[in-house]
Amino acid sequence: MSLLTILLLFLAGFAAAAINAVAGGGTFISFGALSLIGVPPISANATSSIVHLPGYFTSTLPYLKDIRTIWRGIAVLAAVSIVGSLCGAMLLLWLNNAQFAAAVPWLLLGATALFAAGPLLKPTPREAGSRSEKRGVAAPLMQFVTSIYGGFFGAGMGIMMLATLGLTDSGDYHRLNAIKNVLANVIAVVAIVVFVSGGVVNWPGALAMVPGVALGGYSGVWIAKRVPQIAVRSFVIAVGLFLAGYYFAKG
Repeated sequence: MSLLTILLLFLAGFAAAAINAVAGGGTFISFGALSLIGVPPISANATSSIVHLPGYFTSTLPYLKDIRTIWRGIAVLAAVSIVGSLCGAMLLLWLNNAQFAAAVPWLLLGATALFAAGPLLKPTPREAGSRSEKRGVAAPLMQFVTSIYGGFFGAGMGIMMLATLGLTDSGDYHRLNAIKNVLANVIAVVAIVVFVSGGVVNWPGALAMVPGVALGGYSGVWIAKRVPQIAVRSFVIAVGLFLAGYYFAKG
């Protein structure tokens, strides 16, 4: 791996983490950078998951106090997420790179549309008249589908979870975001275990990105105070559309 490639991946990791801190959608950057340097799509997807795992952990820390009071209520969703993520990750490894590459532009278009619609999909506060234990079958079923997608591809997964949790759970945005962060960790860890076991992670690429991710996550707060979120979101949407076009052209 050349120094120029290492620098590109470092900068992509920085941008991905900073964008995640401001508006989300950093997966487009990390996956795109790995794809553009020639990493096969399955490996690019798996490596991107590894790179973003520290961000999933750190995004959960501010909610630890809330999580201690709700963890019993989300145990079923966590169990469902384990099964779904395992299915999604195993499905990814079952495909070959050509098959996955054919699906990637459609996945990117769907994820980009989901990201663009994100502000409209944010859950509105609801009365806490029903607790998590009374969700019925709708919440586990929706979470199972979301976790399959998260284990398989993952871009836009957080937005998808917030939207479905808003339909099936009670409480304000921060409660739902805390649940979402816990479940995102579960999905990511399961998928990563599968990817590492399957030997599809590009470790040189991951190691080049991680320092950039660490710095980008830290700088995200500074960027959030100075760059309008609409500008960041527009950039992410443009990247998603560019990558979809790139994979359509390659196909």
